[in-house]
Amino acid sequence: MLILDSHCDTPSQIIRRRDLGLDNRYGHVDFPKLRRGGVDASFFALYTSRDLAPDAATRYALEMMAGVYDAIEAHPDEVALACTTQEILRNKEKGLISILLGMENGAPVQQSLPLLRLFWRMGVRYMTLTHNGDNAIADSAAQGTTWHGLSPFGKEVVAEMNRLGMLIDVAHVSDETFFDCIRYSKVPIVSTHSCCRALCHHRRNMTDEMLRALAENGGVIQINFYPCFLTDDFAAVLSAAGLEDEGEQLEAAFIADPSDPERVAAWHAVQDRLLALDRPSYKMVVDHIDHAVQVAGIDHVGIGSDFDGIAVPPAGLEDVSKIGIIFDEMRRRGYTEEEIGKVAGGNFLRVMAISEAFSQEKRL
Repeated sequence: MLILDSHCDTPSQIIRRRDLGLDNRYGHVDFPKLRRGGVDASFFALYTSRDLAPDAATRYALEMMAGVYDAIEAHPDEVALACTTQEILRNKEKGLISILLGMENGAPVQQSLPLLRLFWRMGVRYMTLTHNGDNAIADSAAQGTTWHGLSPFGKEVVAEMNRLGMLIDVAHVSDETFFDCIRYSKVPIVSTHSCCRALCHHRRNMTDEMLRALAENGGVIQINFYPCFLTDDFAAVLSAAGLEDEGEQLEAAFIADPSDPERVAAWHAVQDRLLALDRPSYKMVVDHIDHAVQVAGIDHVGIGSDFDGIAVPPAGLEDVSKIGIIFDEMRRRGYTEEEIGKVAGGNFLRVMAISEAFSQEKRL
């Protein structure tokens, strides 16, 4: 069985001076944890905030990418960069964990198809079109008022991503943008870290109508681990604890100067308080897998943890080393090993292969 996590925000943690070669107490993902969890492939997302100006977003994306390359180069016996499905499989045969690159938010391409192509050449294999705000490509789930779907440039981006073989990720887009992507993409699309709106009403989650459309498109939803996307109840728990504003302030201070021990200690103290909250169980992740399978089918569901990008994980899934508990729960619920293999990574690998084949055909 190949285990592939389609979304973690670890590149931003590298910028904050996390050594991925160490087993970090206050980190969801590092190379020792990936090894203990049996993870074969992990997409490291180059996340840029909507608050960054275009040039700053491009620079920050490049800095994160450089950090990922440095971390891979420093640990050649543990990990290797992968850009294709065949490279993932070859790395697995060699006993190496594949690190792949995604881009979360299309802002760094700056309305430039040449820049999009450059990021592709540097290894980016999917792009989450938006984050928590509309941009020049499309409307986001958090805002959704600028274009009513894809912008004219966004339609060009979708066509060029198809040609390149870069997967279109709709994890943060508005419902209108989602259906535009279904309409204009010539290959299956993905949602690399989302959940089911039928079980949790967050606007980032996907409706049953969207799940059915995704299945017809041949795509895949990768279930997110963030408690606020798993259950409506946890947002109230988080709010009652008063940790949202305080946590954001302390995290911003830590990001501004990750070398300051006092700021690091204050941020770690908030993380300890978050872990002490009454968090939903990892079983809720499997509840969302169950629902997505029932609506979209077993061939259209996977896992995208959002580790290192979420305030706190569910109980029992404190970091990536514990990811196998999901598959144990699926076995308990009656899934076959073949079905578990599809959700663990097989489905996402299939979509990657389709995108690669389409790209090769277009370039002949």
